[in-house]
Amino acid sequence: MKLVPARNPPNPWESHHVEYFGEAPSIDVVVYEDHSKGILAENDSPDVGFRWSLNPYRGCGHACAYCYARPSHEYLGFGAGTDFDRRIVVKPKAPELLRQAFDKKSWVGELVMFSGNTDCYQPLEASYRLTRGCLEVCAEYGNPVYVITKAALVERDVDVLQSLQKEARVGVTLSIPFWNADHARAIEPYVPTPRRRMQAVRKLSAAGIDVNVNVAPVIPGLNDRQIPSILEAAADAGAKTAAMVMLRLPGPVKQVFEERLRAALPLSVEKVLARTRETRGGKLNDPRFGSRMTGEGVYADAIKKLFETTAERLGLKIGNGASGAPSSLRARDDDEPTTFRRPLAKGPQLELFRLALFK
Repeated sequence: MKLVPARNPPNPWESHHVEYFGEAPSIDVVVYEDHSKGILAENDSPDVGFRWSLNPYRGCGHACAYCYARPSHEYLGFGAGTDFDRRIVVKPKAPELLRQAFDKKSWVGELVMFSGNTDCYQPLEASYRLTRGCLEVCAEYGNPVYVITKAALVERDVDVLQSLQKEARVGVTLSIPFWNADHARAIEPYVPTPRRRMQAVRKLSAAGIDVNVNVAPVIPGLNDRQIPSILEAAADAGAKTAAMVMLRLPGPVKQVFEERLRAALPLSVEKVLARTRETRGGKLNDPRFGSRMTGEGVYADAIKKLFETTAERLGLKIGNGASGAPSSLRARDDDEPTTFRRPLAKGPQLELFRLALFK
């Protein structure tokens, strides 16, 4: 990643804010370690559909201007702008903490969503391998998993996903909101190209993994017309399910997104902002459950209709919620049988079990 000038919106949790006179200093990636005692986050959002999520990283090197997770970085005393992109927090004991969570008597094998906040396959995962380690733990225990990512790096772990699938439910969502490579590079600069991500869809599908393609976010006035091209490529690559999420710009994300648009796509900015307000009741964001993922109004309805008719034409099932997961991969009902099993052996015997599983 090249050096970029530091730039962050004011942090509401901090009593000071830095403004630079002249050019801001360039910053490189800085990694911090998080030694939290837990790794599973619990949520009750009706828009997500999963109770438990796992995030080995905070902040994200993909640097997507629209990322709804940016405000969460402010709780750490960082900014939601370039700090989010460059000051990355890793949880080095994530696999160990997940194993401890699974060993608790209270854990009953509910589905775990990887990447409820930031991408579990962001660039640092190539060297830290925390996501892979956590998937291996899930495979040991037969715990169902759903992965959301926009990184082709997920291909690396196809062997673990296949091993896990022998024991439990598994699914992967690839987020591909653009088909125009120039738009993608402007708004999500450090993500693999749309076509490269579609290659990952093809590889995972060929390996027998259930794959969903999520057009997320749909940015009104910019990528909504690209929906048919994305879905056509997804169906050709073997995806069985597709979903969409309307752009949402909570808190400081509005400023980051608008500044990126003005710098990278100046001829589109006014149209995009106007169309976004049209789908959000005159505002740039609507935080209400039930509408924050879909938008409202005539233009939002037209986008939804375009998506649904295209998916129907291509034979793609429509996923639900922010993850886009099909109903077969939603949270387990209380009366459903579970695949979750704690390994009977410990120590050397458990190691033999692991070797047999992943040979």
